[in-house]
Amino acid sequence: MVRKFFSVIEREISGVHNAAYLLGFFALLSQCLALVRDKLLAHQYGASITLDIYYSAFRIPDFIFATVASLVSISVLIPFLAKLFEKDDEGQKKAKDFINTVFTGYSLIMVAVSAIAFFLIPYLSNLIMPNLSPDMKAELILLSRILLLQPIALGFSNLLGSITQVTRRFFLYALSPLFYNMSIIAGIVFLAPTWGVKGIVWGVVAGSVLHFGIQIPYIAGLRLLPTFSFRAKWKDLVEVMKMSLPRTLTLSLFSLELIFITFYASTMPEGSISIFNFALNLQSVPFAIIGVSYSLAAFPTLSRLFSSGERKKFVEQVEVSARHIIFWALPVTALFIVLRAQIVRTILGSGSFNWDDTRLTAACLSLFVVSLVAQSIRLLFVRAYYAAGNTRKPLIINVIFSLVTISLPFLLILLWRSTPFFSNFMEILFKVEDIPGAIVLMLPLGFSIGSLGNMLVLWFSFRKDFEGALDKAVVTFFHALSTAVITGFVAYLSLGALTRFWDITTFFGIFFQGFVAGLMGILAGVGILSLLKNPELKEVLAIIPRKVFREKDVVLDEIAKID
Repeated sequence: MVRKFFSVIEREISGVHNAAYLLGFFALLSQCLALVRDKLLAHQYGASITLDIYYSAFRIPDFIFATVASLVSISVLIPFLAKLFEKDDEGQKKAKDFINTVFTGYSLIMVAVSAIAFFLIPYLSNLIMPNLSPDMKAELILLSRILLLQPIALGFSNLLGSITQVTRRFFLYALSPLFYNMSIIAGIVFLAPTWGVKGIVWGVVAGSVLHFGIQIPYIAGLRLLPTFSFRAKWKDLVEVMKMSLPRTLTLSLFSLELIFITFYASTMPEGSISIFNFALNLQSVPFAIIGVSYSLAAFPTLSRLFSSGERKKFVEQVEVSARHIIFWALPVTALFIVLRAQIVRTILGSGSFNWDDTRLTAACLSLFVVSLVAQSIRLLFVRAYYAAGNTRKPLIINVIFSLVTISLPFLLILLWRSTPFFSNFMEILFKVEDIPGAIVLMLPLGFSIGSLGNMLVLWFSFRKDFEGALDKAVVTFFHALSTAVITGFVAYLSLGALTRFWDITTFFGIFFQGFVAGLMGILAGVGILSLLKNPELKEVLAIIPRKVFREKDVVLDEIAKID
């Protein structure tokens, strides 16, 4: 039974679309578990100082992961491994030496950085949440120190994940987040009643260990399991570090953005950090399913095409991926905006999470998803540039817009506090005028404006660097935009019509109201796309009936030529 299980999860997945839909499916499962996790946290603690401390405890460990663990980033290692795996048995031996070198260098650097951070956390915590009482500050320090174990484990998982991806074992790679979230849920259910939030944090650490543990049997079977080497080829490590430096700075900038946003939120009413993180996690569901899945699935193929000199196919693959991201993301954005209250109340609304928490989180969610397309396309372009060996340009663009994203919330907060007309307008627009703490809306607003600007600059930059790129994606954008408007409008009308059928003060009432309204909107959107003879809809309808794991990914001549 165990052998059969591993034979299934270790199956090779060929084709970008097969891989994208597989990763998307498992991303959906993982995000469902993440929503269960957030549901349990919201029910037990609500938007409270306890959860504020819990979320803030991740900021320093996450920053360390973004900086040091990017040394073993999948985006960085796959191009190196792809070249080695294309060779004969000698290439396999060189791949093992390369993996051992990276593992050795990563281990030494990570242990040293984590040890330094352990002693600096009491001082760094003051920069994140400066206004805590001594007892609460001690708890933040303890949780942050425990969570230093997470980036070590997740970095090791990244190293193993680069091997499973380059060998197209996407099924195996996709399982890791499931085990991670299940472990956190176990921590909430079984450890938190006795140990409090500390029990949840230990569940996080256990989940990060499981994240890489599920990949070990397959990697060991290939005889590629990393080992510490005293004969590491430091020249190879230097090459990896040169390649990873731009990505390191890019990822660390995002973590830095969250540190600043957490600081801003700590100056707001209690629970603001929790509200921001709940909304961020909810918008991460469509982002992970659409944006992350397509960029992950496309990256190995993009690396292979560019390294083999097939520039035209490389550009076509980027465009196909961008078209499908836009096709999915715009209608989803419309549905999330219209159904935001139903989504938040259904997923989080119970126990200590009250109606005011729901309304604020829903308003923040709508501001986040406005930039869903931008976040997804930006991730694709960054990976495309990495696959092309150009890490400098996305780095410069990301540095500029990270500074924008860090500065905008501060400026918007000043505007809110100094201009009653602006604050009243925003409160009325998002229907939160009678709720204290509505100023938290300035955080996702600043984040989304920065994301939109970042994507636009990357879009025009990519078109300039690769002439003729993305022309078809513009057509897809207008198809998807018209579909999104119709989808959102029909869903909005359906919400009002359905109030007479269900009691929307109950869980099932608000769930079915949102579900049916969303379904009506989707059917209307599909009808519009059919009238427009949208090519992405035809591709999706051609892919879905097929057996994803058994057939080659040849949907249309256009895709067949690429992959």
